[in-house]
Amino acid sequence: MDVIREIVLAVSVASEPVSSVDGISEEDFASHAQLLEEAGLIGAAILPPGKRIATDATIFRLTWAGHEFADSVRDPKVWAKTKQAAAVGGGFTIDLLKDLAKGLIKKQVEDLTGVKL
Repeated sequence: MDVIREIVLAVSVASEPVSSVDGISEEDFASHAQLLEEAGLIGAAILPPGKRIATDATIFRLTWAGHEFADSVRDPKVWAKTKQAAAVGGGFTIDLLKDLAKGLIKKQVEDLTGVKL
């Protein structure tokens, strides 16, 4: 989970294509980039092409869904609560992580403003 978040957040602030992230091995970066592309969160060049395990990746951009995911998990407190909630469920999907994080943010806004969303 953390590797996915770190990659997405790195791409969200990058002004150039991203081929690595500090603290993440090349193999982990490539395989997680492949998963992120399959999930529709990034635009990337994945090598080798096709369904084989990725050995190299360059991420060019976040998609709309990728930006939404980055915004929903950017806050470390929200991320910690999101991971806790996913652990209670015994597993996670990208969609579940997005929904949990958005739900936590929505609750914070409701609590702060009194406006029911």
